Amino acid sequence: MPSPDDDAKLKMEDIAREAGVSIATVSRVFNRPGVVHPDTLARVKEIASRLRYTPNLTAGSLAGNRSRIIAAVIPTITNSIFSETIDGLSTVLTGRGYQLLLGQTSYRDDQQAALIETFLGRRVDGLVLTGITRDRKVRTRLKSARIPIVETWEFGANPIDMLVGFSNEKAGAAAADYLIGRGYARLGFIGGSDQRSGARLEGFCHAVAAAGIAPCRIVRIPSPSPSSVMAGSQAIAQLLHERPKPDAVFCSNDMIALGALVECQRRGLNVPRQLAVMGFSDLPIAKAVAPSLTTVQVGAMDIGSQAATMLLEKIEKGHIACKRVDLGFSIVARESA
Repeated sequence: MPSPDDDAKLKMEDIAREAGVSIATVSRVFNRPGVVHPDTLARVKEIASRLRYTPNLTAGSLAGNRSRIIAAVIPTITNSIFSETIDGLSTVLTGRGYQLLLGQTSYRDDQQAALIETFLGRRVDGLVLTGITRDRKVRTRLKSARIPIVETWEFGANPIDMLVGFSNEKAGAAAADYLIGRGYARLGFIGGSDQRSGARLEGFCHAVAAAGIAPCRIVRIPSPSPSSVMAGSQAIAQLLHERPKPDAVFCSNDMIALGALVECQRRGLNVPRQLAVMGFSDLPIAKAVAPSLTTVQVGAMDIGSQAATMLLEKIEKGHIACKRVDLGFSIVARESA
């Protein structure tokens, strides 16, 4: 009685015969599509679909000691800024015949640790993490896994393996310097309780202190927030009760800033004449909203594509020339500040 593997082999032979290619070429179509000519790739996939052939990718990965799966750990799927990073990752990986496995931590360290253990148990070929991992046990576990790892969305001197991102502290300082340079002197900050928002706050407050103006007023939002827009609206309402009121506020993401704009409009406050509002990340809505949102632009999609490129280079070559890539940031000045 033929086994499922025998059936698969027969199907591959059928596909190869009809496509006029070798069985090895059919195997490459499903395991290494990036090395197959596009015309051949399309022809083989069309025939495989017609014959209802499902490749046994597990068997192929065991033979080559690779799963061809990359796992990514992100805080939340509800924030579109991380969606852009995932898009960048996926575009590069799928183009090279790899699949992306996604896990959400909800900003919980224990959930991150559990996801990492799960992904390592699945024998993924590489890991992409959001932020620099600071837990000693998790760092030790990851180093012992001996697979390529890229930490993202931060920049520092001691990554587990590879790192691509930017300095959140410098971005926060640049936001404060921009607002101070525009003549604002009573600054506020609204941000999440995660470590990256905390780093932006640290840089922001240092720049405020260096300028010799009044200390910034701060509202921290628990992470994850049920709605960043609603949280931003509630937080700016809280800041507006302060005396004297702030004349400018920096929000640690654009959705919080959007909530602040909505609340200002509800109260009849003129932005930026009565209150300037600045965001972070430069989501598409930042340009479309009225008034358009001044924000700190980071290359969220570039972070993903760069991380994928670095992973694949190390997987396929065993080494990489540059382990730390600083993509930087820029201020995008618009109407709100």
